[in-house]
Amino acid sequence: MHTGDRAGIELRLVGLAREACREQGRMSRRSVNPSRRVADGGLPSVGGLLHPKSRSPPVLTIALVVLGVIVLIAYLNSGSGVTVTSREAVSRSEGVDIDKIDALIGQLVNSFLIGSCTSEVIRALPYLKKAYGSSMQKILHVGPDSCTVISDLLKEKKVEAWGVEPYDLEDADSSCKSLVRKGFVRMSDIKFPLPYRPDSFSLVVVSDALDYLTPRYLNKTLPDLARVSTDGLVIFAGNPGQQKAKVSELPKFGRPAKLRSSSWWTRYFVQTGLTENEGPLKKFEEAVAKNKYKPDCQIFHLSS
Repeated sequence: MHTGDRAGIELRLVGLAREACREQGRMSRRSVNPSRRVADGGLPSVGGLLHPKSRSPPVLTIALVVLGVIVLIAYLNSGSGVTVTSREAVSRSEGVDIDKIDALIGQLVNSFLIGSCTSEVIRALPYLKKAYGSSMQKILHVGPDSCTVISDLLKEKKVEAWGVEPYDLEDADSSCKSLVRKGFVRMSDIKFPLPYRPDSFSLVVVSDALDYLTPRYLNKTLPDLARVSTDGLVIFAGNPGQQKAKVSELPKFGRPAKLRSSSWWTRYFVQTGLTENEGPLKKFEEAVAKNKYKPDCQIFHLSS
């Protein structure tokens, strides 16, 4: 293959990656309009519900596209005919800074590979079951991609699960829409009181949500999460040491995520009056150590 041909293919691949980045931006969710919040009411029964397969996150396809682009670019660059000169020629002729786009692709893929705390919930479920036992029979998940978590939980025997999705589900698939239609997943802005009565759930699990709230709203949201739980809260928060590369994450709730340290959260929980749930925490740590599970997110176990 001639140098010009390789450079042309590389340029088209970079264009594909740029389109993937734009698509990721279009698919980012907006926070739910408070006027659309659901009124307080009873919980639906799980009887007769078909357990649909978990929907794939919208970013998965984009990540695969970008990874494919990088592999192909690396292959093209390995050829003896592709030189820095050819890249610069393409950049000048097309007005494209390929080096900057390469860097952007790297950042984007890095953020996908790190993953989200909602996906961490799925990984941690076996250990949460060992730690909380019967408290895992009536669960509320609060956070994005709640349909995925709820679908997975409802596959378990003797488990009732509901979810609160803080963002509009514009890109939801039919399985997720079915959960919303049946009342198992609700769209609700968590900066306002949750649409549930006190002690509605045995356990509340939160992921990818509190990192976007300022202390002003945390002061209201955390007590409200505790209000609807009888046996405690499990909070999955972003780890500054693990997720610094998530630069492509678009702001949610109108502001970027604030990844706080473990010491910050500990001090804040004390100030809020929330204490560590020592019994389940000890069991969770024992199960984690036995299976050599290393979470990428911070996990806090709090009494309600």
